[in-house]
Amino acid sequence: MDRFHLIDVFVAVVDCQGLAGAGRKLGLSPPAVTRAINELEAHLGVRLLTRTTRAVRVTEAGARYAEDCRSILAHLREADDSAGGLHDAPRGLLTVSAPVVFGAWHVTPIVTEFLDRHAEVNVSCWFMDRNVNLLEEGVDVAVRIGHLPDSSMRAIGVGSMRLPCCASPGYLARHGVPQTPEDLASHVVIAAAGPTSATEWRVLDRGLPRTIKLHPRLTCTTSETAISAALAGFGITKVLYYKIAADQREGRLTTILQDFETEPLPVTVLHREGRHASRKARAFIDLAVERLRATLESIHG
Repeated sequence: MDRFHLIDVFVAVVDCQGLAGAGRKLGLSPPAVTRAINELEAHLGVRLLTRTTRAVRVTEAGARYAEDCRSILAHLREADDSAGGLHDAPRGLLTVSAPVVFGAWHVTPIVTEFLDRHAEVNVSCWFMDRNVNLLEEGVDVAVRIGHLPDSSMRAIGVGSMRLPCCASPGYLARHGVPQTPEDLASHVVIAAAGPTSATEWRVLDRGLPRTIKLHPRLTCTTSETAISAALAGFGITKVLYYKIAADQREGRLTTILQDFETEPLPVTVLHREGRHASRKARAFIDLAVERLRATLESIHG
């Protein structure tokens, strides 16, 4: 069997973390994927994957081999592009994912600038408040806010995002400013979906993380709803800072309990092609990293 086909199948199994996922990605049946892996292992004389009835795990030798294979496949794609006259100009469809509001406010301007620069590229924006699976769902680049699980994806840090508590000046004038997380028990709490929980908030107390139990008067499925209630003077909420930065600057909301804030969440640009990403992905990643770093710095002042 063609060695490049075997390598392609093996990398797909590693990236998809399973035979079935690799088969779906490549349009192959599970037996065909299994035969390709068996043939590659027999040719190399080394075990690349450990397979059980419940999981497929890459061996240490397999992990090293997968990284080398990605480079080989990337160079082959570059050679194909060059031979076809595609090397100099990014072209084709690029799929980009981001959280809904962050994507609308801060990623869309990057996308339109990118499209203005590259006339032969089209972009599909998937803005949703869930973490898409880049490999299984065919997403090229994703912007994530939060800690990343271990994966084969490549992540470039572009900054961080605070997750503060806030309330309107009117609410704080009527009910007082809480000085410790325990003071929240005597305040109206507005819980929002997302990186916070409806029944508990994480805080840092003298550098140590702990959890504060909550009894929210209002629980919202979106942070935008929680912010609206806080702006109306109803109570205290906790949301990602970029959503309230303008309201704080203009005096409509006040952040509180700053000494107890948890560490800011990392913001990353995530992609699946390593340093040998396609021309269109590389061009977008370079622009997105530059623009997002400047944006996050300006948000936090």
